[in-house]
Amino acid sequence: MATPELTSLKSPRVTAARRLAKRSFRGRERRFLVEGPQAVREAVAHLVEVYVTVEAAARHADIVAAARAAGAPVLTATDEVVAAMSDTVTPQGIVGLCRFLDVPFEEILAARPRLVAVLAHVRDPGNAGTVLRCADAAGADAVVLTDASVDLYNPKSVRASVGSLFHLPVAVGVPVERAVSGLRQTGARVVAADGAGERDLDTELDEGVLGAPTAWIFGNEAWGLPEATRALADEVVRVPIHGRAESLNLATAAAVCLYASARAQRAPGGCRSVTST
Repeated sequence: MATPELTSLKSPRVTAARRLAKRSFRGRERRFLVEGPQAVREAVAHLVEVYVTVEAAARHADIVAAARAAGAPVLTATDEVVAAMSDTVTPQGIVGLCRFLDVPFEEILAARPRLVAVLAHVRDPGNAGTVLRCADAAGADAVVLTDASVDLYNPKSVRASVGSLFHLPVAVGVPVERAVSGLRQTGARVVAADGAGERDLDTELDEGVLGAPTAWIFGNEAWGLPEATRALADEVVRVPIHGRAESLNLATAAAVCLYASARAQRAPGGCRSVTST
């Protein structure tokens, strides 16, 4: 078996990687870590370096080859070194150092998106990553995190996105007023998702209004959207509860809303055409 190149927990590379657990260091370096083979595979275009155990390098030779082909150095390391770089309890033997990949909000607006998820006041990193994953799965064109929301590059956000972070444009730190006004100027209808909404999602679907370009605003996990934010939207819409459940959690509600829009936009008369294969 080959000898690992990184063996000391005091190595400058290891120390620098461990510092990225803190938001201040991530922001200063504009770097973040991804863990596990799936995440590193998805991150290939954004990799700076890869750290991998000898065993994992053999098991994931395709990922190692792809990283090298993309110009990212691959360094073998001991299990202890990779574990020290990892945020999970059970490391999978491979960690990627990535460049920040968020885009300017103006770039998203210039593309005139048809379906956007805006995360306003979302503080839980797992929820943020899961909503991003839902937006990706529903075919959204972009995700916007307001300046009151969690750090996109929090390790829990990155893990919860399951690679979707690398699939669609994401803007961060956008004031919610700017997000709403900018998206409205592109022709999008701005809809706030809130359990206290006067309209419900069934009505939106029945009336066919979700076929138009839409920006959904999703709020805080515990208290929803502030009144000031709801007032910015064109409509405040609730997901109807037909059973006895008290409510839906943020990520589930976001998935329902985004898929409702995606279905409406792909239906005849919606803003996306149906493509046959």
